[in-house]
Amino acid sequence: MKKLSIVLLIALGTTTAHAAAIHDSSLFTNTLAANDDGSTGLVSIGFSLNFYGNAYSSLYVNNNGNTTFTGPLGTYTPFGITGVSTPMLAPFFADVDTRGTGSGLVQYGQSTLGGRNVFGVNWIDVGYYGARTDKLNSFQLIITDRSDIALGDFDFEFNYDTIQWETGEASGGVNGLGGTSAAAGWTNGSGASFQFAGSLVNGALLDGGPNALVSGSLNSQTAGQYLFSVRSGQVVNPVPEPATLALLGLGLAGLAARRRKVA
Repeated sequence: MKKLSIVLLIALGTTTAHAAAIHDSSLFTNTLAANDDGSTGLVSIGFSLNFYGNAYSSLYVNNNGNTTFTGPLGTYTPFGITGVSTPMLAPFFADVDTRGTGSGLVQYGQSTLGGRNVFGVNWIDVGYYGARTDKLNSFQLIITDRSDIALGDFDFEFNYDTIQWETGEASGGVNGLGGTSAAAGWTNGSGASFQFAGSLVNGALLDGGPNALVSGSLNSQTAGQYLFSVRSGQVVNPVPEPATLALLGLGLAGLAARRRKVA
């Protein structure tokens, strides 16, 4: 099989059998069928977002750990999120492959949480390329409508439970490790961005790593939970505490080269 390189979780307050950072996964009932590098079509968020002056009421859910606003993204080898031209929310941009026996499927949709309208995506117990399930990751994106403050205002949240793998086999990984490791963060596609420290660094974002996603937090007292508020179109959160310090602003990003996978 051939892949062409082309080239986000938000919450309020319920828990499941997963760690406290992961909100009730049963809230989101649409399912992206088992796949490698697939995406949904354009799906409705259920409310309007003002993201750096651009209004979005729909997005694409991409199997590879991110959502995008202007088109689907099938890229499987992650690249630096800062400086790219595709607006995206990327809780864990890496080569998710849900075809393996034992992998969960990506689920998404509209719901309510804490009395507010939300759009969420669950990547719960997902495997990595090629169809490997010896290690599984669980993470979540929730976008929350805050039009009670102003039209277009919203919050978004990245939640993490377990991060055991960081790389697919077509990105240089061996048994889910090494190679070109995962990246996490967001960008508006035209200069404003946030990339988590440890992105693209072997072992850094994994459980027990120096920048373990499940251990850090941002604007939350819950480990594994990273909260962002968007007001008047701009993310307004303060700089993270040292334990979760991220790279902000304009970044130099390597463009993902075209690569092939042979099944």
